[in-house]
Amino acid sequence: LDTTEEVIEEALKLGCNLIVSHHPIIFKGLKKLTGSNYVQRTVLKSIRNNIAIYTIHTNLDNVSGGVNDKICQQLGLIDTEILLPKSGTLSKLVTFIPKQNAEKVLKSLFNSGVGEIGEYDHCSFTIDGIGTFRPGQDASPIVGKAGKNETVHESRVEVIFPSYLWPKVKRSLINAHPYDEAAYYLTGLDNDNNQVGSGMVGNLPTPMDPAEFLSFVKERMDTPLIRHTEPPKGRKVEKIAVCGGSGSFLIPSAVGSGADVFITGDVKYHEFFDADGKIMIADIGHYESEAFTKDLLHDLLTKKFNTFALHLSKTVTNPINYF
Repeated sequence: LDTTEEVIEEALKLGCNLIVSHHPIIFKGLKKLTGSNYVQRTVLKSIRNNIAIYTIHTNLDNVSGGVNDKICQQLGLIDTEILLPKSGTLSKLVTFIPKQNAEKVLKSLFNSGVGEIGEYDHCSFTIDGIGTFRPGQDASPIVGKAGKNETVHESRVEVIFPSYLWPKVKRSLINAHPYDEAAYYLTGLDNDNNQVGSGMVGNLPTPMDPAEFLSFVKERMDTPLIRHTEPPKGRKVEKIAVCGGSGSFLIPSAVGSGADVFITGDVKYHEFFDADGKIMIADIGHYESEAFTKDLLHDLLTKKFNTFALHLSKTVTNPINYF
């Protein structure tokens, strides 16, 4: 979960030259490396021993299949979804293609990653119409002649995709489009992206009493104690909201989702009052809420790089002790 001096020592003993962690060792920029604190000592030790440190932090916190998905798996939740989806991360491409070439161009676009909506892929909208243009003297038209107006039966194709894919999508469009000047326009969308966002919410297969559920969480999340508010009166626990790490900012979203319990870490004293009898806030600890993330990373890397020698760290990096 964290990169510490002890983790560097463990990597040295195992002959590893790369450490993949969830939390970064450097949260604030370093102006000097004198070894005066644990951050500097850890960085110095990694440099001197040629050990690289690769951190997957908030990107793993905010993606489907990441930290919060792992918590849901540990608790056996079903019908899960992002608690607070991010908006403004999607784009819509509209392009105009000769009707006979539309299928080829659309296939190329799908291969670049467009058209994925939830559990569906190859999603698009197409409508046929008439396109007009007049090629210039230096144009190389596949239809028509320079200086003469031309009319073509075209398909208007619309697809959506994560905005970060645009360079790849643009290359696919230009390479597959038959025109020397592909006609298109790009629009940013304010739609929620249901694959990216903060926290998750899901349901227990069978409702539990609050005390039974808290005991279940202690066992499944391997936490020695849970700080929690009073559960809403007369309600069983069925719908659960979760956020690994410090998730107090999601309390309003958890309440709005109709969840019976919100599981997270690092809740401050006054933030517990925000439950206001509408939800039970359960603070299981920052480390405990994310401890299974290293299993997630190990499984992911094993699947993607099956020829690499991977070791799951046995070092417990939690700085908090319980008495």
